[in-house]
Amino acid sequence: MTTIRREQLAIVEDCRGDDCKPRVGVYALTSCYGCQLKLATVERILDIVKAVNIESFYMLSSNSTIPADVDVAFVEGSVSTEKDLEELFEVRKHSRILVALGACAVNGGVQSWVEGEMDYDQLYADVYGDETIDMQGRQATPISAHVDVDYYLPGCPPEEDEIMYFISSFLFGTFPEPKDYPVCAECRLAGNPCILIEHGERCLGPVTTAGCKARCISFGVPCIGCRGPVPHDTAWFDSLALTFQQKGLDEEVVRDRMRIFGAHNPHLEKMLNKVYGSENE
Repeated sequence: MTTIRREQLAIVEDCRGDDCKPRVGVYALTSCYGCQLKLATVERILDIVKAVNIESFYMLSSNSTIPADVDVAFVEGSVSTEKDLEELFEVRKHSRILVALGACAVNGGVQSWVEGEMDYDQLYADVYGDETIDMQGRQATPISAHVDVDYYLPGCPPEEDEIMYFISSFLFGTFPEPKDYPVCAECRLAGNPCILIEHGERCLGPVTTAGCKARCISFGVPCIGCRGPVPHDTAWFDSLALTFQQKGLDEEVVRDRMRIFGAHNPHLEKMLNKVYGSENE
């Protein structure tokens, strides 16, 4: 972390003139492009483009290149083709700080949900049969499986206030703190009734990383875990397994639902063991 902070401070130190701005690149691997779209449409996008030089962002400008030498690179999408992998290596080599942008880049996304259950050849046969495609595909993986990632910005897509927080942190030479508490905390702050306990909905808020302000639950929709498993053993474990099981959420059900967005997350099995461990012993 010390090295990273030096890099960030260097961005500020290197840009003290009026004409000098941090250089930013936004790149997309295999994805729906929703995270880029979210970044491109934040309310203060004009303030952002005044504060930084956008060196590469194809959604905003065709005058973009891959790779470009940048201070901060935001990368959306999972590595699902050989071309994705080649571009990711080049982006990493040409950026001081690399941020995984969104659920696909952070945890592999929904295209990774069968990780460990089906290999690439099985998936290909199910989708394309004997047909051939132009690109060379791969089993979908998060970008951290291939390059060093400095920061993770989760969500499907990430929240606007978190995008602004990340960019502001880099501009001030500091670093964005990760969320280490579950959606439940924000749901209670929003004044919502607990749809898991009170209505029996299969809500994953207790084991999902916060940051969305419990938007789905506020509209009566159970959390499906798009921000990935909460890190650092900080899920609300008190009576959680008992509550889940009373509502029909045993370990396999929670695992299957969390794998939709978090199949590659290194905290998933550890978190499940923390929740259900005492019953497995």
